[in-house]
Amino acid sequence: MNRTARTDSPTPVDAHAGSDRVTYLVVAKAPAPGLVKTRLTPSYSDHEAAALAAAALLDTLDAVRASVDGSDASARLPVCALSGDLDSGAAPDGVRNALAGFTVISQRGDGLGPRLAHAHVDAAGELGPTVQIGMDTPQVTPELLRAAASRVVAEDGPDAALGPADDGGWWLLALRRAGHARLIANVAMSTAETGRLTRAALQQGGLRVELLPALLDVDLPEDVPMVAAAAAGTRFAALARTLGDRTEAR
Repeated sequence: MNRTARTDSPTPVDAHAGSDRVTYLVVAKAPAPGLVKTRLTPSYSDHEAAALAAAALLDTLDAVRASVDGSDASARLPVCALSGDLDSGAAPDGVRNALAGFTVISQRGDGLGPRLAHAHVDAAGELGPTVQIGMDTPQVTPELLRAAASRVVAEDGPDAALGPADDGGWWLLALRRAGHARLIANVAMSTAETGRLTRAALQQGGLRVELLPALLDVDLPEDVPMVAAAAAGTRFAALARTLGDRTEAR
């Protein structure tokens, strides 16, 4: 397990939060060399991989912040469920400054599935709706995030909205009730079957699931230039251009 992030105690969340108040949730690791984006090596060094992870996280936080800034007054303060020590990672001051507009909570649970399940409830209570992403899709836009939020609060909308990833995983999970995240606690994460299994677990729990547009996660060296091309104007794209295409370096 990663060390717990150095953060202030989270702002208490009402366990009975109204379902009309969406909580945007980012689940992230401190971008520490050798602990994040390890599949980018050896094409990228540990420090280069961590720098790319930091850039992706900063771009993700920007998109989430813009989603809240552009929404109505019912939006809740965005939350980041963080693991690891920011001081050991790339761009610690930049990440810490970017988190100033977020409620930062520590991840808890043994394994990614339980940590995701806890993060939804810790962020929004049992009944509050959530829109959760990771730090692997810096090309995400506020419009995509708001669209997911609008679906799970719509009267005729689904109970869950799932954004599939091109590698078989998923990049976004929106829930009408955060407590339903427990349905995915035992799903095997980070596999080519994760998206399918997550959808099946939600449906077996009685939820109506709607699929969102697929996005490419940054996992492998060949993903970096493709995501950078889709994320024009971002920190990630600028850093990817500076580092150059390492696809042939594997």
